[in-house]
Amino acid sequence: MRRPEAARRRIAIGAAGAAVLIGSIDAYVLVTVLVDMIGEFGIPANHLERATPLVTGYLLGYTAGMPLLGRLSDRFGRKVVIHACLAAFAIGSLVSAVSTELAPLVAGRALQGLAGGALLPVTMALAADLFAARRRPVVLGWVGAAQELGAVLGPLFGAGVAALIGWRGIFWINLPLALLAALAIQYALPKTEARSSARVDVVGGLLLAIALGLFTVGLYNPDAQAGVLPSWGPPVLLAAAAALAAFGLHQWRSPVRLLDPAGVRGFPFGATLAASLAAGAVLMVTLVDVQLLAQTLRGLDATGGALLLMWFLVGLPVGALAGGALASRFGERLPAVAGFAAAAAAYLWIGRAVPDVEPGLALAGAALGATIAPLSSAALRTTPEDAHGTASAAVVVARMMGMLVGVAALTSWSLHRFAESTADLDSPLPFGITEAEFLQRQAVYREALDAALAAQYADVFTAAAAICLAAALASLLLPGRVGARTAGVA
Repeated sequence: MRRPEAARRRIAIGAAGAAVLIGSIDAYVLVTVLVDMIGEFGIPANHLERATPLVTGYLLGYTAGMPLLGRLSDRFGRKVVIHACLAAFAIGSLVSAVSTELAPLVAGRALQGLAGGALLPVTMALAADLFAARRRPVVLGWVGAAQELGAVLGPLFGAGVAALIGWRGIFWINLPLALLAALAIQYALPKTEARSSARVDVVGGLLLAIALGLFTVGLYNPDAQAGVLPSWGPPVLLAAAAALAAFGLHQWRSPVRLLDPAGVRGFPFGATLAASLAAGAVLMVTLVDVQLLAQTLRGLDATGGALLLMWFLVGLPVGALAGGALASRFGERLPAVAGFAAAAAAYLWIGRAVPDVEPGLALAGAALGATIAPLSSAALRTTPEDAHGTASAAVVVARMMGMLVGVAALTSWSLHRFAESTADLDSPLPFGITEAEFLQRQAVYREALDAALAAQYADVFTAAAAICLAAALASLLLPGRVGARTAGVA
């Protein structure tokens, strides 16, 4: 009987992981086809900022709904929530595929993000349901690898499908993929009863969703060179803070809470969230600044920048698998601390090697990837079984917020440093001097400008190293090796 059960567990987690991959791919799939898409909606290529809602809409749904949907999976079971998410993802894809105006396309993308984002924490919680603590990090490593692989495959997948059947085909193809995943889940997972008799804090979940959504919109800045925040940022962030305060007040007064602190190991769980926040910040800074470095210091186009970034992105899923295997053997603390420490060393290397950053990027990607499974597993080990969906969502939300806050803060700081270092540079003018003298002054000016750019990127990556070191220190509070008493047999 054990072999069929084990096979069904593998099919179930494999199908859920495939759904996570589909959702992750769709987060990045528009990168290479955005110009072609917006042309159909009358948006010129030199006004890409008008298409920003296609990105923020997905991010908004991806981030905002996680805590509530994770809690719903704790209450009603993983199977029903995964089915609901796959159905919503398919509906969002259908709306996106048939849209002839920008507004419904944005709405479809937001629904895709809501469903695709919720699939990740629910699948992480499903891993805790199906596998014992000792085996769990390996499974979470595969789930994390699927999530990170989307960043690698998304742009390539989008370009390939668009070349064959047009950009709408990117959304049409999601329908059979979601159906296949749903059929596999239906076969592999048994009918689940309600997992907990506790009521779900819907009001608290909605307040937190509103706060997270507003923070996402307020921090997302499509033109970081214009300022640390977009023009709409300050009022939206004030509204987000008000919604968060309302959530806190509601949690204090309500007898039903989104995450009941009873049974939660506070310091390890808090350390997990802090480390996840740091990982998100460093991840997003890398995605943004490597592309900028490629197009400024290296003189590459967008495709060349993407290829340079691939050194980092390919390392993420590889590191996720390695981190899961290490956490399964040694506990979550050791691979998390080692991963963040190695990432710190990699970013110091990158800062010193600018602009020749390829080897450092490969190490940084693998090192950060190695922290994914330990952090996910630690969140599950430090919370009660009936709160695993909520805990998994909290880890992912912390990472997303770290991405948004990190890129806003570090990009603003680095631009300020660059402005300071170039304030005394005078651009040469070809008046009153010979052509040879002008060319000589121009060469000196460009050399000084490149030196200032290199110093700016070095500062950013050095700051990323400091963040990784802080995350390594926080990870010292994570659980150690799983004892034989809790290892289980699955």
